[in-house]
Amino acid sequence: MSIHLPSSARVVLLCGPSGSGKSLVAARSGLPVLRLDDFYKEGDDPTLPLVAGSSDIDWDHPGSWDTEAAVAAIAELCRAGRTEVPVYDISLSARTGTETVDIARTPLFVAEGIFAAEIVGRCRELGLLADALCLSRGPLRTFRRRFVRDLREGRKSVPFLVRRGWRLMRQERSIVVRQTALGAHPCSKDEALGRLAAAAVGRDPAASPTP
Repeated sequence: MSIHLPSSARVVLLCGPSGSGKSLVAARSGLPVLRLDDFYKEGDDPTLPLVAGSSDIDWDHPGSWDTEAAVAAIAELCRAGRTEVPVYDISLSARTGTETVDIARTPLFVAEGIFAAEIVGRCRELGLLADALCLSRGPLRTFRRRFVRDLREGRKSVPFLVRRGWRLMRQERSIVVRQTALGAHPCSKDEALGRLAAAAVGRDPAASPTP
């Protein structure tokens, strides 16, 4: 039996491979945004998973992320319109503080991050889900965009970024398949923006025209 929480807002979960354009789509939607990457575990957490055959931490594995804290923040935003969330510095692999996310009386907001698909079922069970979308740009385009962004922002060392980028480029199709299986609708940037616009005015996102 599903347990539904009383809520005044609902969430659109926006996932996709790292570098697929989630932050850009979320910003262009004009809706309040919760950054799910701020719920990464800290670099000294002993439960962090490693890349098979390597000493690298696997930051693309759901085990590197605090699922329960992310769901709790979404539920509080839906119920109360505001919540305290961590501020995470990816270059340091550490939380550097907290901040308040306040959506006021907005009935819809976006929660975006590479692990958003992991909580589709839970948000649906709680009665919080408006839609779930998975962005895909194609492995080569995503690789280029991700590598340029990560270099610009100094997220990790260059050798780490090269190893991670190559691995993710080879895995991208399987990542999209997994996130789709978890309940996210695979779509382009334009379709995602159309579904977000439909949800924002109370229409069925699935009924929005596909470009």
